[in-house]
Amino acid sequence: MAFQTSEQKKIDASKLAAGGVKLVKGPSAEEQKKTQAEERVALEEERIYRKGVATIKDLIAPSAMKVEASFISLGSIYARTIFIVTYPRYVSVGWASPIINLNAMMDIAMFFYPIKSDVILKQLKKKVGILEANINTKAQEGKPRDPQEETALRDIEQLRDDLTQGTEHFFQFAFYTTFYSPSKEELDRLSSSVESTFGSMLIYTRRAYFQSEQGFNSTMPLGLDELMITFNMSTSPIASSFPFTSAELTSDDGILYGVNRHNNSLIIFDRFSLQNANMVIFATSGAGKSYTVKLEILRSMMLGVDVIVIDPEKEYKFLSDAVNGTYINISLSSESKINPFDLPRPMGGGDTSVEDIIRSAVITLKGLLRLMLGKVTVAEDSILDRALLETFAKKDIVPGADLSAVEVPILQDFQDILEGMEGTEDLVVRLKKYTEGTFAGLLNSPTTVRMNNQLVVFSVRDLEDELRPIGIYTIVNYIWNQVRSERKKRILVIDEAWWLMQYEDSAKFIHALVKRCRKYYLGVTTITQDVNDFLTSPYGQAIVTNSSMQLLLKQSPASIDLVARVFLLTQSEKYLLLESGKGEGIFFAGAKHAAIQVVASYAEDQIVTTDPRQLLKIEEEKKKFAESSQQS
Repeated sequence: MAFQTSEQKKIDASKLAAGGVKLVKGPSAEEQKKTQAEERVALEEERIYRKGVATIKDLIAPSAMKVEASFISLGSIYARTIFIVTYPRYVSVGWASPIINLNAMMDIAMFFYPIKSDVILKQLKKKVGILEANINTKAQEGKPRDPQEETALRDIEQLRDDLTQGTEHFFQFAFYTTFYSPSKEELDRLSSSVESTFGSMLIYTRRAYFQSEQGFNSTMPLGLDELMITFNMSTSPIASSFPFTSAELTSDDGILYGVNRHNNSLIIFDRFSLQNANMVIFATSGAGKSYTVKLEILRSMMLGVDVIVIDPEKEYKFLSDAVNGTYINISLSSESKINPFDLPRPMGGGDTSVEDIIRSAVITLKGLLRLMLGKVTVAEDSILDRALLETFAKKDIVPGADLSAVEVPILQDFQDILEGMEGTEDLVVRLKKYTEGTFAGLLNSPTTVRMNNQLVVFSVRDLEDELRPIGIYTIVNYIWNQVRSERKKRILVIDEAWWLMQYEDSAKFIHALVKRCRKYYLGVTTITQDVNDFLTSPYGQAIVTNSSMQLLLKQSPASIDLVARVFLLTQSEKYLLLESGKGEGIFFAGAKHAAIQVVASYAEDQIVTTDPRQLLKIEEEKKKFAESSQQS
């Protein structure tokens, strides 16, 4: 082992310096620690930054939050909290429903703080003593009694009894609502509307002034009550404050329409118990319109109701055969004919004169002639009016005549009268198409059909598109005459009613029928899948107004806004109709409505189904059964 002396170390150092090599002093331990600490801080900041960008909270959080005296701003949204401070002596069940059903964005929070009964009983005992002392003092001094004190004393005594017996419990109850709006003006309008709605029920509210942030936090789904504004209540009024109530449409009379999707109760209803028995059904193709109507027909017949159906697509043939109904096919080549000049027989009691019957028939026939002849001028309308009266007079149908003993005219008789009048050449030429031309087999003959069955179905499937509105108009007029001849509980089903809503005269006739049918114990069911054409017509909206029952099944996105505006649907009800399955929708009966699921038994389903695959399977089973019967 060799050792260097101090002199040798000096010589080596001088050599290194002479060779251009310098010695650099390294960082100290303190500097190294400081550098490592700074690197750790930078890495932590980077980690926190990356985590913040990736979390859900940062994605859904507003860009900024501004707290004002009576509201807060969450980005571009304004929010205000309203709380209840005073309730009336009595509150009805579901008193919060008008606010829940309000078409606005809102959050609702309710907080319940149970109070021990012994604590409340001590306080109530003291309050009873004070009230009794005041009442006795006023009585001794001869002062008039105070009804408020006496009422309060009775209420407290009743509450003491209920608390002691355990039938009631005591709570402190807080009710807050936070409303959201895209503008300050809309928020003020909405707040005033809510306060007015509560005020109409003698429920007084306040806005959360200088506590807007606390009010917002209290209605968040965090379970935090930062306002702590409560009202003393017992069990019964608190139970009535539960806002999510669903309409019960179960009655002792009527038929089963379906199941309430809110609470699984049965929707059993009698349409004849309402202000009128009319009903409208709107849905897209394949949503279950015909299926639902067939179920109603089948179940109504079991209760003795007569049913008349106008069938545009031969969908009711199987149902008619199953119940031994009358199926009438109306076409150019069919033997079943309806004379548009038929008149109703006056009912007993003399409530309708023959003159009124003739006048009504002339007005109805002019509407039919306008459908047949096209555009009619004012002068031609006057000529048609006079010609129709002369046509009836030719058959001795005049005021005072016995309608049960007369022979009604046909379309050829009307043409003969027109040919004998001046200025009718153009009308006669247009009319001959229906008396001598291509369409002669439809209207120019006496009536050969009879409505003497509980179910009568008129099929117009084989009618040309040009003739279909005319044929349906004639059929409805014939049915209306039969209804006015004998008062009886009946249902008239008009499927694909948009055919009639395309023309003003036919739409006006259906509207008049819907308005007048109640007095004859008739309920009209109007079915359509062309919602836009139906509701944009003024007569279509009037028909909806005069129908106490409405059934909305699955709707298309193109028509949902119009349906929501006409039926005053909430946002959630709009989504329900867009996402509904077959046979699902919303059932309206008077002022009540509920989500419905149409249900049928296996036997009913086999009769009323409209599914082509299921119908084909049924037909194949029938063929197999028939072949096996022949072989045996």
